[in-house]
Amino acid sequence: MNGKLKISSRQKQIIIGKLLGDGHFETANGKTYRLKIEHSFNQRQYVDWLYQELKSLASAEPKIKLQTINGTEYKKYWFNTHYSGSFRFYAQQFYQGKKKIVPKLISHWLTPLALAIWFMDDGSIKSKECQEKILNTHSFDAVSLELLQRALDKNFRIRTSLRKQKEGFQIYILAGEAVRLRQTIGKYVLPSMQYKLG
Repeated sequence: MNGKLKISSRQKQIIIGKLLGDGHFETANGKTYRLKIEHSFNQRQYVDWLYQELKSLASAEPKIKLQTINGTEYKKYWFNTHYSGSFRFYAQQFYQGKKKIVPKLISHWLTPLALAIWFMDDGSIKSKECQEKILNTHSFDAVSLELLQRALDKNFRIRTSLRKQKEGFQIYILAGEAVRLRQTIGKYVLPSMQYKLG
């Protein structure tokens, strides 16, 4: 399907969250795009939920695939949307060439649901003993990180700092701010993902 897809407001929020997280667009011609969603098989309940939410856009039901990396076999669970020009706007906002970036207008689009999707993809607790939360944002550059920090503060009054890692930077949410994070996204986080909130 290369025609127009009707994307609901809720689906748009989920797509924004996925693009901040592990979702990515694929294109063959720069005009039509599809969203690829892939997680480990352990997160199949999350993938099944995403599929139900995006079912009207999806090309087929989730499938299992085996992937071997450095001699270790991994079990993945994935699905794609249809290719459509309806995704072009989002692709143009979130990509510079093949590099994923954060749009300048992210604060307009970062809703509690979008934040919950992003957190379910890339969030974690620092440790079982700590209340601090982490968003793994290693792939984003300094400009994108600043835009994300500003949006979290502006939209939800969640103040953050950056934590340097070998691969890049994480967004670090201190314990006091983590309470506000839970209040903001708790009702959207699936039972199978509640462990990420501690």
